[in-house]
Amino acid sequence: MKNVGGIDKILRIIAGIALIASVFVFPEIMNPWGYIGVVPLLTGLFNFCPLYPLIGLNTCGKCKD
Repeated sequence: MKNVGGIDKILRIIAGIALIASVFVFPEIMNPWGYIGVVPLLTGLFNFCPLYPLIGLNTCGKCKD
């Protein structure tokens, strides 16, 4: 079931990659954020956010399941 689409997907992937990459640039400061960056990256790649159904949100619009 898809519930992440369009701009939301792109922003999640960019944010995830940026957080993961920041670990290599600023390892002392950004280490925990690198692990957190995996979440938006995976939700963007799989087009599914487990939090969205709980709050009744769907940014996918007319996406087919």
